[in-house]
Amino acid sequence: MSTAVKARDITKKVPAFRKISSPIRANAPVNRGQFRDFDPKRAFLPDNASESKEAQHDWKRVLDLTCIFISLPFTLPLMMLIVLWVRMVSRGPALFRQERIGQNGKRFVIYKFRSMRLNAGTSRHETYLRHLVRSDSPMIKLDLLCDSRLIPGGCFLRAAGLDELPQLLNVLRGEMSLVGPRPCLPQEYAFFSERQRERFAALPGLTGSWQVSGKNQTTFSEMNVMDIRYVREASLGLDLLIMMRTPAVLFVQMCHAFQQGRSASRSASYRDAAHKPDPGCGSRGLS
Repeated sequence: MSTAVKARDITKKVPAFRKISSPIRANAPVNRGQFRDFDPKRAFLPDNASESKEAQHDWKRVLDLTCIFISLPFTLPLMMLIVLWVRMVSRGPALFRQERIGQNGKRFVIYKFRSMRLNAGTSRHETYLRHLVRSDSPMIKLDLLCDSRLIPGGCFLRAAGLDELPQLLNVLRGEMSLVGPRPCLPQEYAFFSERQRERFAALPGLTGSWQVSGKNQTTFSEMNVMDIRYVREASLGLDLLIMMRTPAVLFVQMCHAFQQGRSASRSASYRDAAHKPDPGCGSRGLS
């Protein structure tokens, strides 16, 4: 079955996440018309954009460093356990390095815990994303498929966002922020139009407005509208709100991944039972 067909099947089977019409309102129903009052075609930021971005960088840096150091007693032991688990269930390094596009289109190396088997190709992801962009379909992540390329427990690591904990190092290095648009792959950069690339004016983040408001439900174009809106309206209060909403969103994502995994296991069991020969058939046929 082709990736495009699977994408359509997933869209029908997986319950959509609820989203908020703005980062301030929680649990609001989906309203596609909410994007019409925002003009993503405005290609340039205001004249004072450089000054506002410099001031924004100051408070974001303080917020990022404060949150990281406060969380270290929890995150460090957790990261050590994940390293042990990855090394125990799969051969190869625990860390995965990948080139991404950051602020102002600058390339940098992102760090993640390896959740896939060694030498797992990326062609499936690229084909799937290309289909989503061209069809403007809801961007349901392939993580929900829990496919065979994942190591044992890899689906849980991804659904819980634990595979992205090493990106705290990227935050410490100033390449990322805790909150911001997701960093894309170099081959994904071509999917963004000139106007949509305004989203790259901000540091990429571990979580963001799209992640807590429309992930797995909004289309590629709607994701960019939300990211550009965040770039223009970012504030300390908004970042704090997004961070507070992230755990609940991850919990829902884990529930969906668990349901999808159980459905896949049941389907596999049914297939095995259907193809399993009846041990008594041979004797009865020969009698």
